[in-house]
Amino acid sequence: MSELDAFRTEVREWLEANCPAEMREPVRDEGDVCWGGRNWVFKNDAQKAWLEACVAKGYTVPDWPKPYGGAGLTPEQTKILKQEMKRIHARSPLDSFGIWMLGPALLQFGTEEQKVEYLNPIARGEIRWCQGYSEPGSGSDLVSLQTFGEEVSDPVGGDHWVVNGSKIWTSYADKADWIFCLVRTDKANKYQGITFMLFDMASKGVTTKPILLISGNSPFCETFFDDVEVPKTQFIGEINRGWDVAKYLLGHEREMISGGGAGGDMVSIGGAFAKAFGKNAAGELDDPILRAEMAAFDVDVFAYRAMGERFMDMWKTGRAHPASSNMMKYVGTELNKRRHELVMSGGGSEALEWDSEATKGGARARGWLRTKANSIEGGTSEVMLNVIAKRILDLPGA
Repeated sequence: MSELDAFRTEVREWLEANCPAEMREPVRDEGDVCWGGRNWVFKNDAQKAWLEACVAKGYTVPDWPKPYGGAGLTPEQTKILKQEMKRIHARSPLDSFGIWMLGPALLQFGTEEQKVEYLNPIARGEIRWCQGYSEPGSGSDLVSLQTFGEEVSDPVGGDHWVVNGSKIWTSYADKADWIFCLVRTDKANKYQGITFMLFDMASKGVTTKPILLISGNSPFCETFFDDVEVPKTQFIGEINRGWDVAKYLLGHEREMISGGGAGGDMVSIGGAFAKAFGKNAAGELDDPILRAEMAAFDVDVFAYRAMGERFMDMWKTGRAHPASSNMMKYVGTELNKRRHELVMSGGGSEALEWDSEATKGGARARGWLRTKANSIEGGTSEVMLNVIAKRILDLPGA
């Protein structure tokens, strides 16, 4: 037996012993997803036990080094762990912007002290982070941001910045404990005048206001900073060179958003509909047009999953094209929109229902409407196509 086979056996035995039965059921609502944080309330004992077991093993961030809360697994071992979790339909023990976005940036740009200070609470689910990038006048063109940090020398309280401005589309800002935030610290230099700051959302002068979407649900907020004091020790990378960190983090954000295109644990959308609505005498989904559309979609998803696995292997070893994340983000978001269009088509008039318990408060319709934001957040689809044309295809005039 090879070392990897032995590791697979070990993982399989550990999962059987530690993953509660309730954590192997499909996610049904927002409460089934554990985000952690200071104010997180576990939905049940099983959710708490699953997180604690994974934290103790380092499996919330399996490929992070052990000193930072991870398990120190190799890429091959991490892939095996994910395969075995998928095999038993285990839920993610912890969802976190700290894991998906800030963590990789800290590992790349943070000092040793910062890694120990910030990464361990992320891995344990103790601090929930949000991202302060977009502003009312600065979305896809982030370098035009206006939120400003004025440098203040204070021999008593310590040197700090006084931050004023606002952010928009800040996901879960009203529930987050800390924010990683792009702040202009030099008005004379557009690209080399931005600092990547970290600060507590409980700081004096920070307020949030949820943004109501057409779907009726909203993870997004407006976030306001009024004379917020940020110690000059709380930044990543170099002062005025935060754009370097921001660009690196954007790649991970786009990879995270693109993941919706893979469809999670769904094996086949056509198979799921055939199981739900029944088959004809030939054992097929009865509607031939819908059946053909779902079959074509399934083929594209399988190709995208294979492409995604290759992309992540190359990304983690530094061999991916810098604009590959733009390509993955575009394709993933478009696939996710197609999936929800098919769900609505297959659901008929019932899928349009908005309020009843039978449809879980119109979950399908609200989910379909929510996918429209996927092609905006993390960079619009139009911007992604422009980057692909210029950076990957090298098209003339792009």
